Amino acid sequence: DVIIKSDAPDTLLLEKHADYIASYGSKKDDYEYCMSEYLRMSGIYWGLTVMDLMGQLHRMNREEILAFIKSCQHECGGISASIGHDPHLLYTLSAVQILTLYDSINVIDVNKVVEYVKGLQKEDGSFAGDIWGEIDTRFSFCAVATLALLGKLDAINVEKAIKFVLSCMNFDGGFGCRPGSESHAGQIYCCTGFLAITSQLHQVNSDLLGWWLCERQLPSGGLNGRPEKLPDVCYSWWVLASLKIIGRLHWIDREKLRNFILACQDEETGGFADRPGDMVDPFHTLFGIAGLSLLGEEQIKPVNPVFCMPEEVLQRVNVQPELVS
Repeated sequence: DVIIKSDAPDTLLLEKHADYIASYGSKKDDYEYCMSEYLRMSGIYWGLTVMDLMGQLHRMNREEILAFIKSCQHECGGISASIGHDPHLLYTLSAVQILTLYDSINVIDVNKVVEYVKGLQKEDGSFAGDIWGEIDTRFSFCAVATLALLGKLDAINVEKAIKFVLSCMNFDGGFGCRPGSESHAGQIYCCTGFLAITSQLHQVNSDLLGWWLCERQLPSGGLNGRPEKLPDVCYSWWVLASLKIIGRLHWIDREKLRNFILACQDEETGGFADRPGDMVDPFHTLFGIAGLSLLGEEQIKPVNPVFCMPEEVLQRVNVQPELVS
């Protein structure tokens, strides 16, 4: 676990975070920016979503971002992280989430995206992330989330997809990346999110899974992803969103978690780190802010626990996954 220092930040530094994200990537030759090219599309999604949650989306360069996404769609329909990279389901979802935020889905060829996602489903209902074939429940989530946002969920064999995800459920109520794999909070988020989108949450043992998720809270208040690991701000999202989806958010100590998240802010630069005192980045900044939104932070817009997007955006496109009340 970690020790939170007495002088750690305990209030939300919203303006600093907005400034941090707005200026991120302005120096295109910056080492960190260059080294993160392989996940650029997701990076843009993290930045835009957190800016929208803070009511600051207008500060981002909409036209440049839309042109970038258009140039990342491949002939096969899939979308890549950056120009010249290979398409992948992870970046296809990020792109569709960005275009949904901007209400500009027609920037890409939607039918081709649908065909791409459909083509990645395997005989057993699982999904590969790309043509190279890695199977993971993360990709089952990416597939149904992408298609749900496009209003095309019926393009795949949903029944088989559900069967595969349920086959990854473990004795502890959690889920792994494949059948027989260890339960992990990231995978649990993907599987509960998948089951919310496909209206199958009644198949989850919410008390058993809720108990496992609550055991992720450490004395510092932070959450880890599986037993014996350090707390990390991103699990404020994966664990908390899963608890929200299965209706067990009230089972953890919310005040202690809030204090842990706030302690991970950088008071000078803005942004959130994985743990107090570490380097900040856009990934942990989004999941810190989104976690605080789930905890009811009034300065942040309500976030949808399944899609990690502002609730108002999903209402606009009429996508409302079912949650356990």
